[in-house]
Amino acid sequence: MDAFSRVYESVLKGDPQQAVTAVRQALDGGADPLALISRGVTPAMKEAGRLFEQGEYFVPELLVAAQATKAIFEVLRPFLARTSARPAGRVVLGTVRGDMHDIGKNLVAAMLEGGGFEVTDLGVNVAPDRFVAVVRDTQPQVIGLSALLTTTMSAMGETIEALRAAGLRQQVKVVIGGAPVTADYARSIGADGYAENAAGAVEEVRRLIGA
Repeated sequence: MDAFSRVYESVLKGDPQQAVTAVRQALDGGADPLALISRGVTPAMKEAGRLFEQGEYFVPELLVAAQATKAIFEVLRPFLARTSARPAGRVVLGTVRGDMHDIGKNLVAAMLEGGGFEVTDLGVNVAPDRFVAVVRDTQPQVIGLSALLTTTMSAMGETIEALRAAGLRQQVKVVIGGAPVTADYARSIGADGYAENAAGAVEEVRRLIGA
């Protein structure tokens, strides 16, 4: 099994320790950090998303795959910085004001990082003005808004309105998702995209920025 296959298998199995070992051995052997992502991490996370959509993987399997991916990026980040590699895109994520749920958002963050995106995760209970400030300061192509409660969904629309009021709405795409969220709701508040699950969120981000 070659280095890329070992990285792929460790992510798909959700084994952070094995993933870190595989990546370090590959780097010691002269492997290119970007190739480890494009030929190991990214295909593994895509496969995990496919298995989830087909009902062969469930949230726990996606979570451990995400943990393995996070562990890999902790190792690779200094190498990527030295190569001055450009990310596939810049994305800001956050669970909206009043909502403390983050499992789905964390999965999206891990899968986006596995796809080569630069991700800024603002965490939970993020107020609209916080999103506005980060968009102004970091100029991402996409922001992702998450909500798990029907009572907090309205903060998604408020965030979009805050971006519009700040004159920033035209420079960033907005994707929303979460258990109570629907495509119709996304259209009603003026979002650019909607995703039913983490794998769908990654594909929607790719579609919106043409990555």
